[in-house]
Amino acid sequence: MKQRLFLFCAFGSIGITTEIFFTAIVDLIDMIQAGNINLKLQGKSYIWMFPIYGLAGILFPVIMPYFEKFPAIIRAAIYATGILIVEFIAGSLLDVFTGSCPWEYQTGWHIMGYVRLDYFPLWAGFGYMVETIVNFLSRFEI
Repeated sequence: MKQRLFLFCAFGSIGITTEIFFTAIVDLIDMIQAGNINLKLQGKSYIWMFPIYGLAGILFPVIMPYFEKFPAIIRAAIYATGILIVEFIAGSLLDVFTGSCPWEYQTGWHIMGYVRLDYFPLWAGFGYMVETIVNFLSRFEI
């Protein structure tokens, strides 16, 4: 139980940190393309994201053994698909219970504003990174 709580907190923190870096870099690229350079690099996230990202620390160790014999590219695609499903469900639930989905995608190939299909490769890379981190952190006894 302590190990699961540790992984939940670790991935909640890793997810939010990654999201803050990602949104800061995307905003910088958008500003540069618009001819307006602002080097503040202000990223953003939402408190709701901590438990959503924390789920990776609980779900990944459960599902990883089923896919460990698959090539890395297939595992990454499976993880990305799972992440998009969780993102869609989480966005839908947040919309119902809070009145809005905090990320509400309006550009790209999105489904109801809850997921962006063009982020699939990014989620695949993130999923592979999560697998690597789970393998590393699981070596520590908590």
